Amino acid sequence: MSNAFESIKTGMKQAIKHAAGKGKIARMHRPNPINVKHVRKTTGMTQPEFAATFGISLGTLRHWERGDRNPHGPALVLLHVIKHNPNVVLQALHKQSKNI
Repeated sequence: MSNAFESIKTGMKQAIKHAAGKGKIARMHRPNPINVKHVRKTTGMTQPEFAATFGISLGTLRHWERGDRNPHGPALVLLHVIKHNPNVVLQALHKQSKNI
């Protein structure tokens, strides 16, 4: 049998064990909720500036700030990085735009 088949077979066995409550325990890392408006204000940016700078739709940003919706997944991670060190993200984006 091919390596791909063996890999899929192993994965399926692990999934079955996990569903039955057996096997290795998976660790889930979930970032804490975040106050998006506070994060944006600490950057000194307006809503349109923040949205454009970090690749977030303006409508989505407004929903987050009003509390109608909450960021999750990669967006939540990005907001935590911006909260702790916005310059790191800005530098990464600036380098990326130079390479295009």
